[in-house]
Amino acid sequence: MGITMDTTTRQSPLRRSGICLLGVTLALVGGCRVNTRATKPADGPAQISPDSVGRPPAVGAADAVARAQTLQLQGQSDEALVEFERAIERNPKLTTAYMGAGDIYRQRGDFDTAQKRYGEAAKIEPRNFNANYMNGLMLQLLNRLSESVRAYLQALAVKPDDFNANLNLGTAYLQLNEPSEGLTYAQRAVQINSKDAAARTNLGAIYAALDRHEEAVVEYQQAAELAELSAPLLLNLAESLGKSQRYGEMVNTLQQLVKTEPTAVAYERLGFGQFRLRNYPDALAAFRKGLEIDPNHYPALNGVGVCLLNQWKFSNETDEAARIEAVNALRRSVQLEPQQPRILELLGRYAR
Repeated sequence: MGITMDTTTRQSPLRRSGICLLGVTLALVGGCRVNTRATKPADGPAQISPDSVGRPPAVGAADAVARAQTLQLQGQSDEALVEFERAIERNPKLTTAYMGAGDIYRQRGDFDTAQKRYGEAAKIEPRNFNANYMNGLMLQLLNRLSESVRAYLQALAVKPDDFNANLNLGTAYLQLNEPSEGLTYAQRAVQINSKDAAARTNLGAIYAALDRHEEAVVEYQQAAELAELSAPLLLNLAESLGKSQRYGEMVNTLQQLVKTEPTAVAYERLGFGQFRLRNYPDALAAFRKGLEIDPNHYPALNGVGVCLLNQWKFSNETDEAARIEAVNALRRSVQLEPQQPRILELLGRYAR
């Protein structure tokens, strides 16, 4: 009887969640599509602070904001930032100044300072959607996920049907390993914009994390029809096809992937699919190809080991070269990743 390949020979939980998060990146890109213009405070036009009374108009907070916005339109972001910060100094309650400064810091990639500015704007105006949303986005990019969730929820309390807020809130919950919490928001994002590939990918990743793989396949296939195929999307699709025992489709998907973006992960998944189809020589060849790309990819080492142990078994235990190579591959695997009980069991049984 041959040796089977279970999930412990394929991937660790960490690697599995890593594949899901590859899809999440799309959601964050989509979440940046917001109005970058500063919003006016909910209580009306900006007020000049008392310390500007009696001074020339140019030093007033409202005038500084107006000048900053003009400079932004002219592409002079450095000068605009000076004016926004001057406005904050003159009037620390001026939301437009915080939002304008936050936008410039964000565009520069200084997410930490941008978050501080958006966060201050949200404190001043708790019902300001843009302030809460941008604060949530920066917190998410800074991997401060629990805070990000709270900020997105505040934004959605103001505008429940905003596409980007729902999309990224679902993503944040997935990153927190709380897919059940994110499901409603991911589904709502798809309902709002069913033609968005990022929303479909994100919902698919959440279904996959919930072991609802048939539904995940539907979402990934929809995403594939809406956008250019990418390696993360094809890997996610192949994984859910495999979990649904649709191994032929899994293999076809991965064969398509390795033609354009060959990676150790893709070849290892291809090997697993071929193994499940009992195409053992093709499975072994795929695992070996993965190791050519990355000799330290331990799931591919496990695949080689299991294939060769089966080869030894099918030879009526006469092919000692296959057994020895298999044991060496499995030993190398547990050196790289010790927490593999199934592989340790195989070594204990077949090593001599």
